[in-house]
Amino acid sequence: MGQKEQLLAGARTCIVERGYANTTARDIANASGAHLASIGYHFGTKDALINAAVLEIIEEWGERLTQAGSLGAGPPAQRLQRFIEGILAAGPDERRVLVASVQSYALSEFVPELREQLRQVYATARRDIAALVLGIERDAVSAEQAEIIGSVALSLINGAVLQWLADPTDSRGASRIAAAVSVLASQHAP
Repeated sequence: MGQKEQLLAGARTCIVERGYANTTARDIANASGAHLASIGYHFGTKDALINAAVLEIIEEWGERLTQAGSLGAGPPAQRLQRFIEGILAAGPDERRVLVASVQSYALSEFVPELREQLRQVYATARRDIAALVLGIERDAVSAEQAEIIGSVALSLINGAVLQWLADPTDSRGASRIAAAVSVLASQHAP
């Protein structure tokens, strides 16, 4: 493993253990075994390194969820519920990853590069989540399905995660969301 990869691994460890905002360059250097000055050489700034590490963590976690297997049969609302239940069943390390990702969203307001990277991650996530919820292959998801179904599902997932982070003892968010989606879907447009 090269020094750049060591730094990314050290940053990932620090983010999970300390959080995005509480990780210092010295923490990363200590966790990675790399020299403090190597952060500037490989990434320019500590923030650029942390952003790269957070995005790597988010993408890998999203891929793990996407590849976790089938959500089973059933209507999209039930499939969405099972997906959210899987997220809310996260272990302590995954919970810390979710916390770090929430911190990165807030920081993206002040870091245009991070905002652009998150925009790209979301573009991919909308299509992936639409495929999971609809029970179809990713390549079969239309641009409209990705934009509409993927966006709404992603918004509901993010909302459930934020509520769960605020109150980890209440994991009923998934069933509430599924019930609300079913009610909304059953209403006839005027």
